[in-house]
Amino acid sequence: MPARCLDGNAIAAEIRAEVARDAASLLDNGCPVKLAAVLVGSDEASRLYAESQRKLCGSVGFAYELVELPADVSQDDLHATIDRLNADASITGIILQLPLPAPLDTALAQWRIDPYKDVEGVNPANIGLLFYGEPLIQPCTALAVLEMVRRSGAVLRGARAVVVGQSTIVGRPVTMALLARMATVTGCHIATRDLAEHTRQAEILVVAVGKPRLVGAELVRPGAVVIDVGINRVVQRDAGGREVKRTVGDVDFDSVSAVAGTITPVPGGVGPVTVAMLLRNTIEAARKQRQRR
Repeated sequence: MPARCLDGNAIAAEIRAEVARDAASLLDNGCPVKLAAVLVGSDEASRLYAESQRKLCGSVGFAYELVELPADVSQDDLHATIDRLNADASITGIILQLPLPAPLDTALAQWRIDPYKDVEGVNPANIGLLFYGEPLIQPCTALAVLEMVRRSGAVLRGARAVVVGQSTIVGRPVTMALLARMATVTGCHIATRDLAEHTRQAEILVVAVGKPRLVGAELVRPGAVVIDVGINRVVQRDAGGREVKRTVGDVDFDSVSAVAGTITPVPGGVGPVTVAMLLRNTIEAARKQRQRR
Protein backbone atom coordinates (compact mmCIF):
# COMPACT_ATOMS: atom_id res chain seq x y z
CA MET A 1 0.00 0.00 0.00
CA PRO A 2 1.46 3.41 -0.97
CA ALA A 3 2.56 5.73 1.83
CA ARG A 4 0.28 8.50 3.01
CA CYS A 5 1.62 11.78 1.64
CA LEU A 6 1.52 14.80 3.97
CA ASP A 7 0.42 17.93 2.10
CA GLY A 8 2.68 20.70 3.40
CA ASN A 9 0.79 23.40 1.50
CA ALA A 10 -2.50 22.47 3.17
CA ILE A 11 -0.87 22.24 6.61
CA ALA A 12 0.81 25.63 6.10
CA ALA A 13 -2.55 27.18 5.13
CA GLU A 14 -4.06 25.93 8.41
CA ILE A 15 -1.16 27.40 10.39
CA ARG A 16 -1.43 30.74 8.59
CA ALA A 17 -5.15 30.91 9.43
CA GLU A 18 -4.31 30.26 13.10
CA VAL A 19 -1.59 32.93 12.98
CA ALA A 20 -3.99 35.47 11.44
CA ARG A 21 -6.46 34.92 14.31
CA ASP A 22 -3.68 35.29 16.87
CA ALA A 23 -2.35 38.47 15.21
CA ALA A 24 -5.85 40.01 15.25
CA SER A 25 -6.23 39.14 18.94
CA LEU A 26 -2.86 40.71 19.79
CA LEU A 27 -3.76 43.83 17.82
CA ASP A 28 -7.08 44.12 19.68
CA ASN A 29 -5.09 44.00 22.92
CA GLY A 30 -2.74 46.78 21.90
CA CYS A 31 0.14 44.59 20.68
CA PRO A 32 0.52 44.86 16.88
CA VAL A 33 2.91 42.37 15.28
CA LYS A 34 5.69 43.67 13.03
CA LEU A 35 8.46 41.76 11.28
CA ALA A 36 11.61 43.59 10.16
CA ALA A 37 13.90 42.06 7.54
CA VAL A 38 17.47 43.22 6.95
CA LEU A 39 18.67 42.94 3.36
CA VAL A 40 22.33 43.61 2.58
CA GLY A 41 23.25 44.21 -1.06
CA SER A 42 21.15 43.67 -4.16
CA ASP A 43 20.94 39.88 -4.49
CA GLU A 44 17.88 39.35 -6.69
CA ALA A 45 16.80 36.07 -5.08
CA SER A 46 16.94 37.66 -1.61
CA ARG A 47 14.94 40.63 -2.84
CA LEU A 48 12.25 38.37 -4.31
CA TYR A 49 12.14 36.43 -1.05
CA ALA A 50 11.75 39.68 0.88
CA GLU A 51 8.84 40.68 -1.34
CA SER A 52 7.16 37.32 -0.77
CA GLN A 53 7.63 37.88 2.98
CA ARG A 54 5.92 41.25 2.69
CA LYS A 55 2.89 39.72 0.97
CA LEU A 56 2.76 36.82 3.42
CA CYS A 57 2.91 39.14 6.42
CA GLY A 58 0.13 41.26 4.96
CA SER A 59 -2.03 38.18 4.49
CA VAL A 60 -1.91 37.35 8.22
CA GLY A 61 -2.15 40.90 9.57
CA PHE A 62 1.51 41.63 10.31
CA ALA A 63 3.24 44.89 9.53
CA TYR A 64 6.49 44.46 7.59
CA GLU A 65 9.58 46.62 7.23
CA LEU A 66 12.46 45.95 4.86
CA VAL A 67 15.73 47.57 5.95
CA GLU A 68 18.15 47.77 3.02
CA LEU A 69 21.89 48.22 3.44
CA PRO A 70 24.62 48.55 0.77
CA ALA A 71 26.72 45.50 -0.12
CA ASP A 72 29.84 47.20 1.25
CA VAL A 73 28.34 47.90 4.68
CA SER A 74 30.77 47.24 7.53
CA GLN A 75 30.17 44.60 10.18
CA ASP A 76 29.91 47.34 12.79
CA ASP A 77 27.28 49.27 10.81
CA LEU A 78 25.29 46.06 10.23
CA HIS A 79 25.38 45.41 13.98
CA ALA A 80 24.30 49.00 14.66
CA THR A 81 21.26 48.48 12.40
CA ILE A 82 20.33 45.28 14.24
CA ASP A 83 20.82 47.07 17.58
CA ARG A 84 18.40 49.79 16.44
CA LEU A 85 15.77 47.19 15.54
CA ASN A 86 16.34 45.42 18.86
CA ALA A 87 15.65 48.69 20.69
CA ASP A 88 12.55 49.57 18.64
CA ALA A 89 9.53 48.43 20.67
CA SER A 90 7.33 48.45 17.55
CA ILE A 91 9.45 45.67 15.98
CA THR A 92 8.45 42.25 17.33
CA GLY A 93 10.51 40.06 15.00
CA ILE A 94 13.79 40.36 13.10
CA ILE A 95 15.04 38.25 10.21
CA LEU A 96 18.41 38.58 8.48
CA GLN A 97 18.21 37.82 4.76
CA LEU A 98 20.91 35.42 3.62
CA PRO A 99 23.39 35.11 2.07
CA LEU A 100 25.35 38.11 3.31
CA PRO A 101 28.02 39.49 0.97
CA ALA A 102 31.65 38.69 1.82
CA PRO A 103 33.43 39.46 4.07
CA LEU A 104 30.49 39.92 6.49
CA ASP A 105 30.29 37.30 9.23
CA THR A 106 26.79 35.77 9.23
CA ALA A 107 27.11 34.10 12.64
CA LEU A 108 28.18 37.33 14.36
CA ALA A 109 25.23 39.19 12.83
CA GLN A 110 22.75 36.48 13.83
CA TRP A 111 24.13 36.48 17.36
CA ARG A 112 23.43 40.21 17.54
CA ILE A 113 19.66 39.72 17.22
CA ASP A 114 17.74 39.96 20.49
CA PRO A 115 16.79 36.33 21.38
CA TYR A 116 13.22 37.53 22.04
CA LYS A 117 13.02 38.89 18.47
CA ASP A 118 14.96 36.06 16.82
CA VAL A 119 12.04 34.57 14.90
CA GLU A 120 14.29 32.14 13.02
CA GLY A 121 15.67 30.72 16.28
CA VAL A 122 19.32 31.08 15.18
CA ASN A 123 20.77 33.08 18.09
CA PRO A 124 23.06 30.85 20.21
CA ALA A 125 20.93 31.69 23.24
CA ASN A 126 17.92 30.09 21.58
CA ILE A 127 19.93 27.09 20.38
CA GLY A 128 21.32 26.68 23.90
CA LEU A 129 17.87 26.81 25.48
CA LEU A 130 16.76 24.13 23.01
CA PHE A 131 19.63 21.98 24.30
CA TYR A 132 18.29 22.38 27.84
CA GLY A 133 14.74 21.56 26.74
CA GLU A 134 13.48 25.06 27.58
CA PRO A 135 13.39 26.86 24.23
CA LEU A 136 12.47 30.53 23.97
CA ILE A 137 12.04 30.50 20.20
CA GLN A 138 12.86 27.32 18.28
CA PRO A 139 14.43 27.05 14.80
CA CYS A 140 11.70 27.11 12.14
CA THR A 141 12.76 23.96 10.30
CA ALA A 142 12.94 21.90 13.48
CA LEU A 143 9.43 23.07 14.34
CA ALA A 144 8.24 22.16 10.85
CA VAL A 145 9.68 18.65 11.18
CA LEU A 146 7.96 18.19 14.55
CA GLU A 147 4.68 19.42 13.07
CA MET A 148 4.94 16.93 10.20
CA VAL A 149 5.68 14.10 12.62
CA ARG A 150 2.68 15.13 14.73
CA ARG A 151 0.45 15.20 11.65
CA SER A 152 1.62 11.70 10.76
CA GLY A 153 0.11 10.40 13.98
CA ALA A 154 3.41 8.95 15.21
CA VAL A 155 4.10 8.96 18.95
CA LEU A 156 7.54 10.42 19.60
CA ARG A 157 8.02 9.23 23.17
CA GLY A 158 10.21 6.12 23.01
CA ALA A 159 10.20 6.01 19.21
CA ARG A 160 13.38 5.18 17.30
CA ALA A 161 14.27 8.27 15.28
CA VAL A 162 17.18 8.74 12.91
CA VAL A 163 18.29 12.15 11.62
CA VAL A 164 20.53 11.96 8.56
CA GLY A 165 22.56 15.16 8.34
CA GLN A 166 23.84 17.10 11.35
CA SER A 167 24.17 20.68 10.13
CA THR A 168 23.98 23.42 12.74
CA ILE A 169 21.02 24.95 10.91
CA VAL A 170 18.79 21.88 10.53
CA GLY A 171 20.12 18.47 11.57
CA ARG A 172 21.37 19.24 15.07
CA PRO A 173 18.36 21.36 16.11
CA VAL A 174 16.03 18.62 14.81
CA THR A 175 18.01 16.02 16.77
CA MET A 176 17.75 18.08 19.97
CA ALA A 177 14.05 18.76 19.43
CA LEU A 178 13.32 15.04 19.03
CA LEU A 179 15.38 14.22 22.12
CA ALA A 180 13.44 16.81 24.10
CA ARG A 181 10.27 14.88 23.24
CA MET A 182 11.78 11.65 24.54
CA ALA A 183 12.46 9.95 21.21
CA THR A 184 15.52 7.68 21.05
CA VAL A 185 17.60 9.51 18.45
CA THR A 186 20.53 8.47 16.27
CA GLY A 187 22.35 11.27 14.46
CA CYS A 188 23.97 10.20 11.19
CA HIS A 189 26.48 12.26 9.22
CA ILE A 190 29.20 12.08 6.60
CA ALA A 191 31.39 9.83 8.77
CA THR A 192 28.61 7.33 9.58
CA ARG A 193 29.52 3.77 8.62
CA ASP A 194 26.81 1.65 6.99
CA LEU A 195 24.04 4.24 6.89
CA ALA A 196 21.43 1.59 6.09
CA GLU A 197 22.15 -0.22 9.36
CA HIS A 198 20.82 2.81 11.19
CA THR A 199 18.08 4.07 8.88
CA ARG A 200 16.41 0.66 8.55
CA GLN A 201 15.80 0.73 12.32
CA ALA A 202 14.07 4.12 12.23
CA GLU A 203 10.38 4.44 12.96
CA ILE A 204 10.86 8.14 12.19
CA LEU A 205 13.45 9.04 9.55
CA VAL A 206 14.42 12.67 8.94
CA VAL A 207 16.75 13.39 6.02
CA ALA A 208 18.46 16.80 5.75
CA VAL A 209 21.67 16.43 3.76
CA GLY A 210 21.31 18.26 0.44
CA LYS A 211 22.02 15.27 -1.83
CA PRO A 212 19.36 14.44 -4.41
CA ARG A 213 17.61 11.11 -3.78
CA LEU A 214 20.25 9.94 -1.31
CA VAL A 215 17.77 7.71 0.52
CA GLY A 216 16.09 4.95 -1.46
CA ALA A 217 13.66 2.22 -0.46
CA GLU A 218 16.49 -0.07 0.62
CA LEU A 219 17.35 2.34 3.45
CA VAL A 220 13.82 2.60 4.87
CA ARG A 221 12.01 0.50 7.45
CA PRO A 222 8.56 -0.64 6.24
CA GLY A 223 5.86 1.62 7.65
CA ALA A 224 8.28 4.36 8.75
CA VAL A 225 7.46 8.06 8.86
CA VAL A 226 9.88 9.70 6.40
CA ILE A 227 10.42 13.47 6.61
CA ASP A 228 12.40 14.89 3.67
CA VAL A 229 13.96 18.29 4.42
CA GLY A 230 16.23 18.38 1.36
CA ILE A 231 15.70 20.82 -1.50
CA ASN A 232 17.83 20.14 -4.58
CA ARG A 233 17.69 21.45 -8.15
CA VAL A 234 18.49 18.79 -10.72
CA VAL A 235 18.52 18.70 -14.52
CA GLN A 236 16.56 15.91 -16.21
CA ARG A 237 15.36 15.11 -19.69
CA ASP A 238 11.65 15.17 -20.39
CA ALA A 239 9.76 12.83 -22.74
CA GLY A 240 10.85 14.96 -25.68
CA GLY A 241 14.53 14.74 -24.74
CA ARG A 242 14.73 18.35 -23.58
CA GLU A 243 16.66 19.29 -20.45
CA VAL A 244 14.40 20.57 -17.69
CA LYS A 245 15.11 21.63 -14.11
CA ARG A 246 13.25 19.97 -11.28
CA THR A 247 13.20 20.36 -7.51
CA VAL A 248 13.69 17.06 -5.68
CA GLY A 249 14.40 16.03 -2.13
CA ASP A 250 17.03 13.93 -0.41
CA VAL A 251 14.62 10.98 -0.54
CA ASP A 252 13.77 9.02 -3.69
CA PHE A 253 10.05 9.73 -3.34
CA ASP A 254 8.77 7.16 -5.85
CA SER A 255 10.62 4.17 -4.43
CA VAL A 256 10.33 5.13 -0.75
CA SER A 257 6.57 5.80 -0.96
CA ALA A 258 6.11 2.12 -1.74
CA VAL A 259 7.73 1.18 1.59
CA ALA A 260 7.08 3.99 4.08
CA GLY A 261 3.88 4.49 6.03
CA THR A 262 3.94 8.30 5.74
CA ILE A 263 6.13 10.55 3.62
CA THR A 264 6.58 14.26 2.86
CA PRO A 265 6.98 15.38 -0.77
CA VAL A 266 9.46 17.85 -2.26
CA PRO A 267 8.34 20.40 -3.20
CA GLY A 268 5.20 20.94 -1.14
CA GLY A 269 6.25 19.28 2.10
CA VAL A 270 8.48 20.64 4.86
CA GLY A 271 9.28 23.86 2.93
CA PRO A 272 5.92 25.65 3.16
CA VAL A 273 5.45 24.49 6.75
CA THR A 274 8.85 26.01 7.66
CA VAL A 275 7.71 29.38 6.28
CA ALA A 276 4.45 29.08 8.27
CA MET A 277 6.51 28.36 11.39
CA LEU A 278 8.38 31.64 10.84
CA LEU A 279 5.02 33.39 11.11
CA ARG A 280 4.05 31.39 14.19
CA ASN A 281 7.42 32.25 15.76
CA THR A 282 6.74 35.94 15.10
CA ILE A 283 3.51 35.62 17.09
CA GLU A 284 5.37 33.78 19.85
CA ALA A 285 8.04 36.49 19.91
CA ALA A 286 5.40 39.23 20.25
CA ARG A 287 3.75 37.42 23.14
CA LYS A 288 6.98 36.83 25.01
CA GLN A 289 8.14 40.42 24.58
CA ARG A 290 4.82 41.57 26.03
CA GLN A 291 5.34 39.28 29.04
CA ARG A 292 8.88 40.60 29.45
CA ARG A 293 7.80 44.25 29.74
